[in-house]
Amino acid sequence: MIPLGDNIPSRRFPVVTVTLIVVNVIIFLLEVFFEPTANQMAQMFGAVPANITTQWTNPLTLATLVTATYLHGGWAHLIGNMIYLAIFGDNVEDRMGRGRFFIFYTLCGVLSGLVQVMAMPTSRIPAIGASGAIAGVLGAYLLLFPRARVRTLVPLIFIYTTIHLPAVIVLGGWFLVQFLNGLASINVNVQTGGVAWWAHIGGFVVGMILMPLFRQKQPPAPPTYVYDGSRYWRDDF
Repeated sequence: MIPLGDNIPSRRFPVVTVTLIVVNVIIFLLEVFFEPTANQMAQMFGAVPANITTQWTNPLTLATLVTATYLHGGWAHLIGNMIYLAIFGDNVEDRMGRGRFFIFYTLCGVLSGLVQVMAMPTSRIPAIGASGAIAGVLGAYLLLFPRARVRTLVPLIFIYTTIHLPAVIVLGGWFLVQFLNGLASINVNVQTGGVAWWAHIGGFVVGMILMPLFRQKQPPAPPTYVYDGSRYWRDDF
């Protein structure tokens, strides 16, 4: 299933979400341009679990938990992440406010990276991608908008169709897939690379935990009035 949109309109332009998408795309284009040194960039700016577990007192090593969230391993990796961020990020940003949302996004990226480190502490394969941070956004969205309807592209044998599904099914199903794959990856050779499933799982759970701390209180709705033929009466009592 591929989400295409939702039915929750934003009340204001999602500056942070759009900026994150633009920054991720620009950095990826730089990766493509400097392709011969892409592996070195990943080793330098990606989060290498073995380095973090042995050099955790080094600020530069810990900083890779942030820089890793702006690197991607290919076009499919980038496009998939940006689709999810575009669809679900604007509404979460709307509820948190721009500054809070950016801090929330960054924290989810860092903490999801730490979960991946704990899952495979001896791996020397750099973990890169915004997936963990975006997973946190998905976890927050699920709590904020459980009744939202998500327009989803669904493959049916040789054709594709779009249906509207509740957010709890789309995002709950997404998390279930990550969790099952995470369990299956436990005994996989840590030197072979692959998808950082535990970063996705950790990010989603962290996002659900942190969401109440970052959500802004909604301002009270303006009073409405009813006209009875001679005067207007407030109907919010």
